[in-house]
Amino acid sequence: MLQNVGFPGLMMILVVVLIIFGPSKLPELGRAVGRTLHEFKTSAKELVSDSKEEVSTEAKS
Repeated sequence: MLQNVGFPGLMMILVVVLIIFGPSKLPELGRAVGRTLHEFKTSAKELVSDSKEEVSTEAKS
């Protein structure tokens, strides 16, 4: 879905977001998105490390 969004499409999305939220809310939105992505990344790494530990524990048994 997002593979077809080029530079013009991305600029249009940014303009619409700027109009809807205004320039004062954009830093808050950016921080919220950043925190969400960081939490997702941390959870994904934790999930992968848990599954690796589980596989190595099963291999030792």
